[in-house]
Amino acid sequence: MNRRRLLRAALGFCLAWLSWMISPAPALALGGTQIPIGEPAPEFTLPSNAGDGEISLADFRNQWVVLYFYPRDFTSGCTIEAQRFERDIAEYKARNAQVVGISADSVESHAEFCDSEGLEFPLLSDPKGAVSKAYGSWLGAMSLRHTYIIGPDGTMQARFLGVQPVIHSREVLAALDELQAKS
Repeated sequence: MNRRRLLRAALGFCLAWLSWMISPAPALALGGTQIPIGEPAPEFTLPSNAGDGEISLADFRNQWVVLYFYPRDFTSGCTIEAQRFERDIAEYKARNAQVVGISADSVESHAEFCDSEGLEFPLLSDPKGAVSKAYGSWLGAMSLRHTYIIGPDGTMQARFLGVQPVIHSREVLAALDELQAKS
């Protein structure tokens, strides 16, 4: 009997935590204040390992954007997260969504990381953390593991804090499905 109560309490806590995490209200998280759901996502232009050197959020107008921040290239969690996004890249494209990664690493490090892992999506370099700070994803000298879904109109549609790299891409795809079903 006590075990059931404990399980119910744990489930209640998990549900409360989950509703807080996806709440449309402004949130404060490790890294800073989060952009409220439905508000314009902060614009940015950063150097990229792909294409002509720089990528802006405006380049993806009329597309969904999965903007994920991560601490460092070549670390275990960041590698797993990138591999999962790459594994699912065709599913993102089918949903008219572009995956974009941001960290404080250099463009050169990003290029090596993409070559090493076979990544097709762009990684952007934010060495001083200006964009990471604007999104509330900066701590000290690195980006935190946060992900944002930005709608085709440039507004914040969802956020993921406290990401688990192994399952994260599937969570994002499920959220995209829900968001696109509503629009």
